[in-house]
Amino acid sequence: MGKRIKKIKDIRIHHEGIDLLITWSAAIALLGIILWYSFDCKGPFYFFLIFLGIPYCIAVNFFRCPLRKFENDTEGVVVAPADGKVVVVEEVYEDKYFHEQRKMVSIFMSLFNVHANWFPCDGVVMDVRHKDGNFHKAWLPKASEENEHADVLIVADNGQKILCRQVAGAVARRIVTYARPDNYCSIDEHLGFIKFGSRVDIYLPMDAEVNVNIGESTTGNVTVIGHLKTND
Repeated sequence: MGKRIKKIKDIRIHHEGIDLLITWSAAIALLGIILWYSFDCKGPFYFFLIFLGIPYCIAVNFFRCPLRKFENDTEGVVVAPADGKVVVVEEVYEDKYFHEQRKMVSIFMSLFNVHANWFPCDGVVMDVRHKDGNFHKAWLPKASEENEHADVLIVADNGQKILCRQVAGAVARRIVTYARPDNYCSIDEHLGFIKFGSRVDIYLPMDAEVNVNIGESTTGNVTVIGHLKTND
């Protein structure tokens, strides 16, 4: 079972959502003022506040960006790259990068989860690729290969390679990836952001230890989902 071994120190709004939320706030305020002074009955005003206020609150929750710092030793550690629920833990044949069996862990993010993504381990980014595709429901098995996705291939500090795949869902329409080839990456840093519902897949070596089960909730950069075999 994944361990939660760090504290959430602070929460802010992710920069990916600031422009949208400011625009939305201004529109709500302007329309609210118009409705308030246009009708003697305040029913339309209150209906408007409820009609747009609820989705606005959902959007604010969606763009939360907790400030998290992993406080334990990161050697050999693989942390959850996203908040959500584990929907897949299985062995698969990965034929795009490794051409071998891999342990795959998939985390599904609902509309109510934080959608910032973290690097799963310390290492060097080898490759970053984006692939256009479909928008199947993110929890379906075919979503990993057929949906629009972005791949980040990392060489961990122990020399083993890990693939982190950001997958768009039926609602998600934009994947943002901050990773760049040849850059050093570390736990605590943001890998990217996926807007409005999606999943993240991690492909681990076969000798890695997986510490989560299907149905388990994860917290990005907090839950330890696995351990890589360390060099003796």
